[in-house]
Amino acid sequence: MRNWLRRHKKSLPTPIWQALAHIKRHWFGIWAQDSYAQNGEDLILQALFEDKEPGFYVDVGAHHPKRYSNTYRLYCRGWRGLNIDAMPGSMRPFRRFRPRDINVEAAVASVSQELTFYIFEDLALNTCDRNLASEHAAEGRPPIREVLVQAVPLWKLLDQYVPRNIKIDLLTIDVEGLDFDVLESNDWARYAPDYILVECLGMLPLDKICSNKVTQFLSEHHYSSIAKTIHTVLYKRNVPGDRKINQETNRISIT
Repeated sequence: MRNWLRRHKKSLPTPIWQALAHIKRHWFGIWAQDSYAQNGEDLILQALFEDKEPGFYVDVGAHHPKRYSNTYRLYCRGWRGLNIDAMPGSMRPFRRFRPRDINVEAAVASVSQELTFYIFEDLALNTCDRNLASEHAAEGRPPIREVLVQAVPLWKLLDQYVPRNIKIDLLTIDVEGLDFDVLESNDWARYAPDYILVECLGMLPLDKICSNKVTQFLSEHHYSSIAKTIHTVLYKRNVPGDRKINQETNRISIT
């Protein structure tokens, strides 16, 4: 109904438009919660950070300031952060709609190198993963063009763009197939966000999370999984004194 009202706002007489907007607001939208993320990840984050003062996020594979954004709801609540995406020109809408953020066009990899970036009609599919690009092509969705992009390790971008004395509360990673490479490229001794969202392609079943290489890698850096959507797993950093659930025995231990 909201989109219909927006499209017909100019063509409807003002009293009728106002009456319909009133009906929408009071009868259809009272309990509704808008989600900008692909599978409601931003609503999980809203509940998680409900009582927290505005913090700082790093969004790798940010894609768009609003569409499929895990961080836009946080931005609307006063948060700010660093948005990173490899798509040439991707940061123009970010600079318009997210002016408080730091917006950087760059690819992320374990070492500095030049990579082929595959661009699709649906920009959410863009990737530097050649195998994933080939899978999309085999499904009838070939890339519409390829460009060379410069990739750098995540820690270098954090060194360059995260303000001094700023603590990273949230790291979200969605780079279509190379999410593990992004994690490997971080300096965990210096940059250990409280929470990490990582896309796991292929609709990872709940009973397979523990054996997933992302979970095993993050476990070595003191993180445990605490929530999951269809394509994304949320991890929390365990600090001394935390009650940590052993995901294999389901027993609580103190770290």
